[in-house]
Amino acid sequence: MSGMSVGFIMFAALLALMVIRIPIGISMFVAGAGGYAWLTGSWAPLMASLKNLAYARLSNYDLVVIPLFLLMGQFATHGGLSRSLFRFVSAFIGHRRGGVAMAAVGACAGFGAICGSSLATAATMGQVVLPELRRYGYAGSLATGTLAAGGTLGIMIPPSVPLIIYAILTQESIGKLFMAAVIPGLLAMIGYMIVIQIIVRRHPEMGPAGARTAWPERIRALIQVGPVLAVFVIVIVGIYAGWATPTEAAAIGAAACGVIAVASGGLRWKGLLESVLGTAQATAMIYLVLLGADMLNVALALSQLPAGLASWVQHSGLSPFLVIVAILLVYIFLGCVMDSLAMILLTIPIFYPMVMGLDFYGMGHDDKSIWFGILALMVVEIGLVHPPVGMNVYIINRLAKDVPLTETFKGVLPFLASDFIRIAALVLFPSLALVLVRTFGAL
Repeated sequence: MSGMSVGFIMFAALLALMVIRIPIGISMFVAGAGGYAWLTGSWAPLMASLKNLAYARLSNYDLVVIPLFLLMGQFATHGGLSRSLFRFVSAFIGHRRGGVAMAAVGACAGFGAICGSSLATAATMGQVVLPELRRYGYAGSLATGTLAAGGTLGIMIPPSVPLIIYAILTQESIGKLFMAAVIPGLLAMIGYMIVIQIIVRRHPEMGPAGARTAWPERIRALIQVGPVLAVFVIVIVGIYAGWATPTEAAAIGAAACGVIAVASGGLRWKGLLESVLGTAQATAMIYLVLLGADMLNVALALSQLPAGLASWVQHSGLSPFLVIVAILLVYIFLGCVMDSLAMILLTIPIFYPMVMGLDFYGMGHDDKSIWFGILALMVVEIGLVHPPVGMNVYIINRLAKDVPLTETFKGVLPFLASDFIRIAALVLFPSLALVLVRTFGAL
């Protein structure tokens, strides 16, 4: 049996294990280990490889940035910083028609800037904002759809855990990827706000205006959120300017968020313990998935499947844009059945060599690598609100039990339209992701 055939069988085995609800990390590890043993003809090489696999992956210094950014998000969640962010944005735009929903989107973007997790952003902001949306009489579909879509900004606005994983897999600069995500992330936020405005102009009863906030109250809201904004500026500018590595900046951000949360009175011993435990659980899950992906990737490399597919695509005569559209469609399909982290780990070893071997607007290797990373992130983001999985939808729906799940999925459809427009714009205009990287130079 050829190596390519074994590679396809590994993918079939992986999907079969996922269907019977085996965790994705274990599924990838089992499929990869089986394929490796088959290709080498013995279990001895597999045992020899396993001796170094875990150490080689988990001793990577760059991986430390993941638990640090997760801890920063945990401190923000348990310290009540999300409520300050929402009050700040709502104070300035909440009095407009649909303003409270737009404030929710802005607060999600702000929280994503100190969290890095979409699920945490959706869950935290849902608890804070849903009561306000109900108080002002917002339609259930608009309220839940806004929060489910707004939660995806948790991975679009840097720092972003999936972007860190992409950087580690492709040996790309984390700082460059964070910089490249800024404009697409802001466009996502603006696009969602425009969607809300279109909806409430057509159906004013779905998003009534909130109460107008006096200027003294706005100033107080700005002062309360000031330390959180300062943390974001210090962390992100520190990475961009080269004052600190991503790991150092994450450590500074986590410590600063912890101090702010304690000083504001929102974080007590119980919250501190929950923050540490939540970080440990999330980190363990991510590291297990990473180990499983490493085992699968080693076996795939041995099967020559990624190289074979990349060579086939290069010599197939297919247009590069037809290939990238096909890849995006595969991502959208996968988003129906698996989470964002699994998609990144499973597909990048296959798709990355394909994209790097094609010509897009004459871009160099580094530009293509960064552009494709942001493009993949944007399509993975769709999977968080796309039926039938749509993890953000289910999280918000659990918080809003009076809103039928079908109404929530109906509510996210206009936001998905905005996502597709933004993806098309990035495919046609790669500079949306590259302009800041080119302007500020290598980090």
